[in-house]
Amino acid sequence: MRTEYGFENSPAIYGWAIVRAIKIKSRQGRKKLLFENGQAIYGWVRKKMHSFNSCLVHCVFSTKERRPWLTPAIRERLWPHLGGIARENSMKALAIGGAADHAHLLLSLPATLSISKAMQLLKGNSSKWLRETFPELRLQGFAWQEGFGAFSIGLSGVEETNRYIQSQEEHHRKRSFREELEVFLKKHGCAHTAEMLD
Repeated sequence: MRTEYGFENSPAIYGWAIVRAIKIKSRQGRKKLLFENGQAIYGWVRKKMHSFNSCLVHCVFSTKERRPWLTPAIRERLWPHLGGIARENSMKALAIGGAADHAHLLLSLPATLSISKAMQLLKGNSSKWLRETFPELRLQGFAWQEGFGAFSIGLSGVEETNRYIQSQEEHHRKRSFREELEVFLKKHGCAHTAEMLD
């Protein structure tokens, strides 16, 4: 009889009997000595390794034609909404911010979700919500720009990236979104031409 066992916090182990005690028979951990009702039963068991993932991405995308549609009142409601979309799709939004014409998100992505799919979910759902919640945006033809930027960061960069995202208004008193994007592209070695940034 093939059954599934679990002990402590280990991954699933498969064997041929209901186990009362388990002894490791070999150093490699493949052959086990299984005991059922005091009788030894030899069997092969298989351990499944868990998947581990640490994918931190600083994402940025702008409004269509970089129009300043995101007023302070809209941003106040949009940032939590983006966080909710992330949560509903197994992402963790570690920081969200931006300015009148663009949004920044620091995301932790699950192994099952590509960056492009994450951006599709965030931009598509938030665009629909913005047009439904703010009729003036619908009348003005609100949309997000087609592309996006996504830049990987390490754990050591989380705090700095968080501070950067939270200080967007101050930062954009000195630099436009386009200039900011060019800095990111150069820093991360992304080849681009001026036409790609329009």
